[in-house]
Amino acid sequence: MSKVPLITLNNGVTMPQLGFGVWQVPDDEAETAVATALDAGYRSIDTAALYANEEGTGRALAASGLPREELFVTTKLWNTDQGYDSALRAFDTSLAKLELDYVDLYLIHWPQPRRDAYTETWRALERIAAEGRARAIGVSNFQPAHLRRL
Repeated sequence: MSKVPLITLNNGVTMPQLGFGVWQVPDDEAETAVATALDAGYRSIDTAALYANEEGTGRALAASGLPREELFVTTKLWNTDQGYDSALRAFDTSLAKLELDYVDLYLIHWPQPRRDAYTETWRALERIAAEGRARAIGVSNFQPAHLRRL
């Protein structure tokens, strides 16, 4: 694969513009899928707690032999884990499943406005980033009104 262009996030972290996502890849197939993607030259891997394949993804990352700084790993917090303490616990679980010391990008997967917990969830992500356990944080599937509340 030719060199993938990078983009710079608001906090200065650079991220490949092209990545390999494992949505709908069963955990028992994720290790092979991610290993194949890494062999093909992908360095950005996108997973989520909801996908239930963080363990297979983590096994492939660990077995790859690639230096951690060459990888860009994104995972996402699922709706049922929103809230300050719940988000912190869910992050720890994801990190353990991925067999990583940190992720490059941690996202709130959906805002879930009816639960109205995404602002305190965001505070938890800010803490995770401040502790250096996520190089960048963000949101997915948010509308402008949700973003204004953050």
